[in-house]
Amino acid sequence: MTGTPRPRTTTRDPEDLTRRLTAWLGTRLPGARAVDAAVPDSNGMSSETLLFDIAHPRPPAPGLASAQAPVACALRLAADPAAYTVFPRYDMARQYRTMRLVADHTDLPVPRVFWLEEDPAPLGAPFFVMARAAGRVPPDVMPYTYEGNWLHDATDAERDRLEAASVSVLARLHDQVPPGAADFLALAGTGSALRRHVADQQGYYQWVVDGRPRSPLIERGFARLAELWPRDPGETVLTWGDARIGNIVYDGFEPAAVLDWEMAALGPRELDLGWMVFLHRFFQDLAESSGHRGLPGFLCRDRVESRYARLTGHPPRAMEFHTLYAALRHAIVMLRVAYRRVHFGEIPDPADADALILHRDTMEAMIAGRYW
Repeated sequence: MTGTPRPRTTTRDPEDLTRRLTAWLGTRLPGARAVDAAVPDSNGMSSETLLFDIAHPRPPAPGLASAQAPVACALRLAADPAAYTVFPRYDMARQYRTMRLVADHTDLPVPRVFWLEEDPAPLGAPFFVMARAAGRVPPDVMPYTYEGNWLHDATDAERDRLEAASVSVLARLHDQVPPGAADFLALAGTGSALRRHVADQQGYYQWVVDGRPRSPLIERGFARLAELWPRDPGETVLTWGDARIGNIVYDGFEPAAVLDWEMAALGPRELDLGWMVFLHRFFQDLAESSGHRGLPGFLCRDRVESRYARLTGHPPRAMEFHTLYAALRHAIVMLRVAYRRVHFGEIPDPADADALILHRDTMEAMIAGRYW
């Protein structure tokens, strides 16, 4: 994490992508050009993001802006199949529809989506264009738990403000979106939304290890989940899926844009809570294992749970199950990302698949019931 280059995420040429984007923009907004295009340095290992401005000789189309100044946009493009993708499917229409749903039913700062293009011909894959919010994002590389970034340098009071606002994002999402309006996000299968979610992840794991070494650790994780299965999984809500602070743009310490909805699904509230708690623990454990203090008082499980309960009247349940499930889901993603690095010759093919999982010790402790 601290001494290796960032894994390869694309085989596309950004300059060629920008030229093709300008040609496409002309069909939607004649005379428009994509300018100042850039690829984010960090955050994002799945769908590709291109940041750009729309320059136009006249005021842009209604809904974009009322002035002639360039309009700050972001493009989300389905992953390049030649880049050994993280996920087997990239449904850009589903993401687009989810963002519109959340914008219509909540007061969350979801970026306005302008256009959806389902035809792969213009850029080589489906994509959508949305407004780009100004602000800053807690970095993934190097993780914000290491020194030298704005969140680590903040005061305890400022981080507490950010934590409270971030938990509020989950509370408002879960409380404000009518589950019936999100039926299109129901996963295939039978049984409860949680049963379907776990079955979907088991299918994802089988796809990841097809033709590759299997992970005994992940398979023991699934077995332990079966033992910890909640008696009552709770009500079904719209879950964000990738509910972590690295997917929020902050204005100061308040959310300005909630991003990355490709993992959204129907499920219990604790899916998002477990993910938010665990993803911070993942970065905190990395920092501590390399001799750094990290941010030990930040996003603590008990405080996240109590904040959420006060906001919603819903005390989180079965959190040992849900934090283990979050660690398990992250392990499958990490295994796929590592196998992609093997595919591109960035690392050798290891003899032990579990060695590719950076939070292996955490998983072992969670399975044994001695982590928390």
